[in-house]
Amino acid sequence: MIGQFILRIAIWFLLTANLSITNIIIGVSISLLMPHYRSENIRFKDVVQGIGRIIKAFPQAYIEAIEMILQPHKYEEVVMERTRNRRSAGLIFLDVFLITFTPKTLVLRHHEDGWYVVHHVIKRQKRQDS
Repeated sequence: MIGQFILRIAIWFLLTANLSITNIIIGVSISLLMPHYRSENIRFKDVVQGIGRIIKAFPQAYIEAIEMILQPHKYEEVVMERTRNRRSAGLIFLDVFLITFTPKTLVLRHHEDGWYVVHHVIKRQKRQDS
């Protein structure tokens, strides 16, 4: 329950970008009033790997944004990406957040059988061999 509260309040602060007393009170109130879901067993190793992926995503997002400013990306593709095995709802949310956080990618759909449908913006159209 504490983990869910911390996640919710962190997301609130990221969305609002405001640390005033009023905003903190509103964020805490909303975080406490939202229904809590039954948490599944999450391996510590998965959490540590997720934190590592978050740390790597920030510089990647800035690099991709600068690339898109300097060299416009005119083409796009939709691909299927495989998820890791045994993902809890929280880790699936983390995967979707990390993919969508970078400017060139967006998750369109998550399939229960372990696949993400991901939209990519690319510089050049890939050659299709006939």
